[in-house]
Amino acid sequence: MKHLFLALILLSLTTFSSLTFAQNKMQSLDELINKTDPAWPLVQKWIDSAKNKVEVQPVDSAKAKEALYNMQVSTYSTLGAVIYNTGGIMVDHGWIRILGSGSTRLNRNVPEWNKGKTIQEYGDKPDYLLVADDAAGGFFAINYGAFGSDLKNIYYLAPNSLNWEPLNAGYGEFILFCFDSDLSKFYEGLRWASWDKFIDNLDGSKSYSFRPYLWSDEGKDIEKSTRKLVPTDDLYKFNIVKQKELAAKVKE
Repeated sequence: MKHLFLALILLSLTTFSSLTFAQNKMQSLDELINKTDPAWPLVQKWIDSAKNKVEVQPVDSAKAKEALYNMQVSTYSTLGAVIYNTGGIMVDHGWIRILGSGSTRLNRNVPEWNKGKTIQEYGDKPDYLLVADDAAGGFFAINYGAFGSDLKNIYYLAPNSLNWEPLNAGYGEFILFCFDSDLSKFYEGLRWASWDKFIDNLDGSKSYSFRPYLWSDEGKDIEKSTRKLVPTDDLYKFNIVKQKELAAKVKE
């Protein structure tokens, strides 16, 4: 009986290990590259008819394959298509930076950018996924449960509130929003009068930090704020810390 009991324990442990491995198993690149119905031709049509200025960054094939594999998303999806076919997309002279597989001007890719922020290891399932940001220090993310029940919808971490605000749109709709909507209306209060003179050659890995902070009572008028370029990575981490601090004060 003792030997039978031990055998059952070993069997259950082996089964558990196998299930865990299966859950975390990474799909191969061949499985992720959809050859019959990829989303990229549709995205190309959107780019060709875009109302706003759209600049697709050059793609490096090796980097694209690595990023797609690390992200574990199919090219059947719009997100997978953007990762695999672009080094990123700059919209409205580079004001919005949609992440792809990385390029000279936009030297970040989706999985790498999220590692240490929303995931710890490639293949992890995030609560939200950072997919784009802007020159004013705002961040766009796909909701996977962190922000509510509207899964796969885009949220915007607004620099003038530090709240994750719902856009009521999925990733594909968000891309169309960037390409075709009136961005000046969306960014009202977040663009200073001469913003367009500073953006065309802006490094896609840097964003503007403002003093006073735009989310503070003193920072409501952006024309009276001073601007400084900082690494986007530093600004994101700073905003998340400040967001938690502000949330804690509200609960007091």
